[in-house]
Amino acid sequence: MIIGNQRERNRFLRFAVVGCIGAVVDFGTLNLLVILFRVPTVPASVVSFICAVLSNFLWNRYWTYPDSRSKPVLRQGVQFFIVSVIGLSIRTPLFAVLERALARFFASALPTFPIPTGFVAHNAALAMVILVVMFWNFLANRYWTYSDVE
Repeated sequence: MIIGNQRERNRFLRFAVVGCIGAVVDFGTLNLLVILFRVPTVPASVVSFICAVLSNFLWNRYWTYPDSRSKPVLRQGVQFFIVSVIGLSIRTPLFAVLERALARFFASALPTFPIPTGFVAHNAALAMVILVVMFWNFLANRYWTYSDVE
């Protein structure tokens, strides 16, 4: 699949770049909501995820898979959203568990750390779950949402 096919490797690399853009949207939105608006981290994580999904869909549709035009944009958008909701159902409980565990760990391991340990914990947890969900999203979107691409 990816290893032996240059075209698929290029798509995966573009998908990863789009994922990095989405991660910036995700992290930025999460931190904005938590720090400025005092939204609890788990709901803020859901909102930040949705913002990242919208960004990722547009970038993937027009840059990663520009040759995917046989499906209407609305159909692909719905498929992308379904894949993302499944990714969210993987991400949210994993984020909640990791954030609590990392907060306890950082509070005991870094008691004099100059950055608040809660901030470090929710960002570390978010980074971990983004990596896990990225693989699900790539495979599901490649073979379902963008199945019209050779």
